[in-house]
Amino acid sequence: MAKIQTHPDTQHAPANGAAPARAADTAHAVQSLAEHLAASAVERDRQGGHAAAERERIRASGLLRLSVPTQYGGTGANWSTVLTAVRTLAEADSALAHLFGFHHLQVAGVLLYGTPEQHEYFLRPTVERDLFWGNALNPLDRRVVARVERDGYRIDGVKRFSSGSVGSDLLTFSAWHEASDTALIAALPTRTDGITVNPDWDAFGQRQTDSGTVRFDHVRLDPVQVLQAPGVEPAPRATLRSQVAQLIMTNLYLGIASGALQEARRYVRDEARPWFASGVQRHADDPYVQERFGEFWLRVQAARALADQAGQRLDAALARGPSLSADERGEVAVAGAQAKVLAHRAALEVGNGLFDVTGASSTAAPYGYDRYWRNARVHTLHDPVAYKIRDLGRYALLDQIPEATAYS
Repeated sequence: MAKIQTHPDTQHAPANGAAPARAADTAHAVQSLAEHLAASAVERDRQGGHAAAERERIRASGLLRLSVPTQYGGTGANWSTVLTAVRTLAEADSALAHLFGFHHLQVAGVLLYGTPEQHEYFLRPTVERDLFWGNALNPLDRRVVARVERDGYRIDGVKRFSSGSVGSDLLTFSAWHEASDTALIAALPTRTDGITVNPDWDAFGQRQTDSGTVRFDHVRLDPVQVLQAPGVEPAPRATLRSQVAQLIMTNLYLGIASGALQEARRYVRDEARPWFASGVQRHADDPYVQERFGEFWLRVQAARALADQAGQRLDAALARGPSLSADERGEVAVAGAQAKVLAHRAALEVGNGLFDVTGASSTAAPYGYDRYWRNARVHTLHDPVAYKIRDLGRYALLDQIPEATAYS
């Protein structure tokens, strides 16, 4: 089998030392990375654009190997561990946490859709060269099309919302196959001839997720690079990829909520002054402030409990292997929907409500507290949470599990 060929610019040096192997090592590496990202998060949020130096710091941490199985040189962590890492990084910088989480989502796609030979083909180089994955898989954008060409395909078109594409080494993407009226899923080196990545992401939140558009112009796709051929009905286990994606988002939102709560707590305790009518000497002793913190705390704690439960359900489902049934897969989707709804609400409520307890002075630009709400507001629009609640209602009322789609 031919090896993955990358542009000379993507022949990265290995990360400093081996990837973290023990749980304590992983937790330390994640915390260290989070502290580094936090130090510049406010200024980088203001600037937007491509966080090249920070991406290299993520690469050097060894954490890009976290979800890669040990037989390919990776750490082999379960998804509960990966999701906790996403959450911790999101407390500091949800845009870079998004890049980190979506890198691992693409690894999951290779593992779930690919053959053992494709696992070796894609994942061994991922570890050996510390390659960073991006994606151009937005299933609702069918402008990228695949046409049969000899024993492979020719890919043409443009894909938007391609998170992590700018600065990536490898791309997972989908392309519409008109003859079968279905999509194929594949992966290629980003520097492949005919692929152009445009850094045109300009939303008011999540400003450094490198979610530009990707253009494919007569790109050759070989059979080994096709993870799911058009017309193939994926097994229930393969459709867990969408649940990995949903739980990455859940933990991003939970991280935003937790980060906002921590920062509000610090400000109230250390900087805020009490309202003149409160009759207290410290702002933190104001019962109205305490009541709001109690509400914030409940939101975050409930979301955290369900997120952890959903991560454990995902791990158990993956451990079932090919024997996983559609009903068992549906139970994972229910657990994920519960967690996502509460994390969604927690991120928006705490990100917005923190100003009620921190006061007017906390709106000063150097604090950058508005980034919590902006980042949550942009990312929670990824797919409508109302449809998660509808799915939960159907399950509660009719015992109907969610349909397996790219979003559920």
